[in-house]
Formats: sequence, structure tokens, C-alpha cells
Amino acid sequence: MAAISNTLGPLGTGGVANVGAREDLENVLYRVSPEEKPFTEMVGSVKVTAIRHEWQIEALAAPVNTNKNLEGNDLGTTYSAPNVPTRVSNLCQIFEKDFIIADTQEALNLAGRGSDVDRHKVVRGLELARDIEYSMMSNLASVQETGSTPRQTGGALAWITTNDNRGSGGTDGGFNTSTSIVDAAGNGTQRTLTETLLKASLASCFAAGGNVSVAFMSATHKQIWSGFTGIADIRAEVKGTNQATIYAAADVYVSDFGAITLVPHQYALSRDVLLINPKYVAIGTLRPIKTTEMAKTGDASKYMLVAEKCLVAKNQKQMASVNDLT
Repeated sequence: MAAISNTLGPLGTGGVANVGAREDLENVLYRVSPEEKPFTEMVGSVKVTAIRHEWQIEALAAPVNTNKNLEGNDLGTTYSAPNVPTRVSNLCQIFEKDFIIADTQEALNLAGRGSDVDRHKVVRGLELARDIEYSMMSNLASVQETGSTPRQTGGALAWITTNDNRGSGGTDGGFNTSTSIVDAAGNGTQRTLTETLLKASLASCFAAGGNVSVAFMSATHKQIWSGFTGIADIRAEVKGTNQATIYAAADVYVSDFGAITLVPHQYALSRDVLLINPKYVAIGTLRPIKTTEMAKTGDASKYMLVAEKCLVAKNQKQMASVNDLT
């Protein structure tokens, strides 16, 4: 039944609309976005002092079972070649975020925050840190700045050449000693993650002297990994009348070469599983994240957040990967 004429109400259906009701706006902001940075938080850190950061790696000669010599042997003038280390490097990448806030906006009584400038400093800082995380893990070549092309750091998946497992047609990237550039790997035919593929990479890593202990993967590949037949216990013992607990996931995988902690990643991996020894990976920092207020040119405040960092793959034999996954 319709409202009687001249009834005052919030919708004005009786002919007179209310104009004095206060709004009902919660004094909080709900942010639901992936914020975790497990890779950069887990690996080490290195202070760098140049655009190109360099380090050295070396390898022992292959062992032999024919090392036998005569008594009193005199080498004369013949000696083995010296062990010369290999010099490798990566380039620092400039990461940047910015924002501009009208001064009128900053003067308002805002819901859920006291200052939009302060809020944007936090939000843009989180976004910048995620961009760094994503780049450090990716299959990205290193790029030297030329003209309009900015510098880029070579990501972890690009470094791996010894213990990778690629689909048909996939090609290695790795550090190129001729160009001093990290080349990106070439994609191969995608296939399903299997325990057989994983074991092949782990065996390769062990044979090369590596010892990976952490595996990063997408949510899809984490669920596949949790279904590997090597996982023994899927139920917990219960007492009395309590209901049983079924464990449908694996957080630690005990391989033939040691335990591996499984870390699902929300945004940085889609077609690869990345395995590392955190002691042999680091983030090199030329400039840490810093917020700078820009010169004022009008009735607004402008800010820029900048960081300059590179990936330090101390020895790529301490990483492994299963690539080209669906």
C-alpha cells in the first residue's frame, strides 16, 4: 500500500524526501590484494656501489680415479693449468612509483584514513616492493640502458642453465661471458608438472654440488605437488570421539637429497617452479626505497618512490627449475 501524501521519508515515496540524514560510511578501508614478498624476504642482501654489480664463481676439476704417480716423480716443466674463476655480473634496475594529491583533498575529513598522502606512501610502497619481488624471480634478461631503453636486472629464472628442466624446444638463458649480459631463457612446449620432472631437476642439482631447500610455485602447481605419491600421511591420529583431520596439502617435501619447503606464490610464477638455496641468492641494493616530494608547480602535492636494485645469483648451480608448465 502506498505511503500517505506528504509523508517524510528517506526515499521520498510519500512525496517529501528527507535531506538531513547522515551517511553511513565505515571509517576503515578494506584492502584485499596479495602483499607477500616471500622471495625477497627470504634471500640475503648485498650493498652494491655501481650500476653493474660483479662477483666471481669457480668450479673444481672433475674427479678422476686415475690419479696415480711414480715415487720421486718430477714434474719438470709441465704443470696443470691454473683454476681461473669466472667473473659474472648483473645490472641494477630503477624501480619507481608516483602519485599526486590535490591539496584540497588533503584538507578534507576523510573516512578510513587521516591523510591521503600518507596512505599513498604506504600503498605505493607495497606496490613497489611487489614489483621488485616479481622482477627478481622472473625470466628476464639483463638490459643495459641505451637511449630510451631503461636498465633491467636479470631475474632468477633467466640465470638457471645447469639444473633446469625445459619443455620441448625450450632454450637456456644464463650469463653470457661474451656480452656480460644475462640472456632470458626461451619458452618450450608446456606440460603438466610431475614428480618425475621434479626429481630430474633435483638429481641434476645434487650432481652439480647444489643443495636447494625452498621451492616457489603458483597455486595450481602447489596443489599438484601436494598430490605427489611420495606424501605418506594424509590423516592425523585422533583420540576419543573427535573427528579425524585430513591433510590435503604438503608444506615440506622430503626428497632423496634433503627437505624442501614449499612456498606458493600469488603472482610471480605461472609456468615455472623455482627452487633455490637462499644462502646463494641475494638482492643487491644500490638505492633503498625512498620517498621524495617533488617540486610544487600548482595546487597539488607530488611524490615519487624510487629504489635501485639487482639480483645477485651467487652461483646458479645452487638453483633449479621445472619450466614450461601448464
